[in-house]
Amino acid sequence: MFIDPPKLHKALADAGYGSRRELEEWIVAGRVSVNGVPAHVGQRVGPEDKIRLNGKLVQLRFGLRLPRVLVYHKPEGEIVSRDDPDGRPSVFAKLPRLKSGRWISIGRLDFNSCGLLLFTNDGALANRMMHPRYEIEREYAVRVLGEATPEMLERLRTGIQLEDGLASFSLIAEAGGEGANRWYRVALAEGRNREVRRMFEAVGLMVSRLMRVRYGPVHLSPRLKRGQCRDLEPGEVQELFKLLPPERKTGVPAESGAYADSDDENGFADDDDITITDNANRIDLAEK
Repeated sequence: MFIDPPKLHKALADAGYGSRRELEEWIVAGRVSVNGVPAHVGQRVGPEDKIRLNGKLVQLRFGLRLPRVLVYHKPEGEIVSRDDPDGRPSVFAKLPRLKSGRWISIGRLDFNSCGLLLFTNDGALANRMMHPRYEIEREYAVRVLGEATPEMLERLRTGIQLEDGLASFSLIAEAGGEGANRWYRVALAEGRNREVRRMFEAVGLMVSRLMRVRYGPVHLSPRLKRGQCRDLEPGEVQELFKLLPPERKTGVPAESGAYADSDDENGFADDDDITITDNANRIDLAEK
């Protein structure tokens, strides 16, 4: 028995059928019914209810359940979109099929960027990891042409004024290199469009490779080759929830795709290891 049954639009969004805002609009448009009667916004539902979306019966899971979380090692040359007018390869073509719902991208990576991408079938989890108010840190390995001066590094730490506001790295550290190329490890707690590249360009450095190596507590594993993906095990998903910042309640509806990073990129080794960490404990999630 449910003490507090979920609202219909939230239950559908959490199952991956769309964003909460989209589903509210669909309910108003009469595209959703409950027990043969047109649904209304704010309606709560439980396991005994028969819910149809566009006339098709929808199977929702109620009660305590763990969402699926998929880790994907994105190569350069793939777009994080289901539809592309230019016909470029999509990351979604590489993902396993879901029996119901759809994969939601937790953040994005540019076409020319590579590294860690996370997907889930749970809209609430996706929102919690993407929304700016949670300040989930993303870490990248960046290869640039030339070497940053101490003054450049200080500007990147204290803040660069971009056209869409002030941006700064919470971490920036030299990571080797040879010849004209230098590597830097950087981190920031947001994902504005091409933000990492634009910050380096603002101090006169051109990024030649960008690869994301961490998203929140999840790291990219050297055992996960480019173009490969794997599900986090239930225990790993539980650890992920434990290490995320507490959920904050607001009056603003959460949209499953509203805060996707369109510029999350890094570049270090061709592969890296998936681990979930907190400051004191490092839990190895590499495939056995």
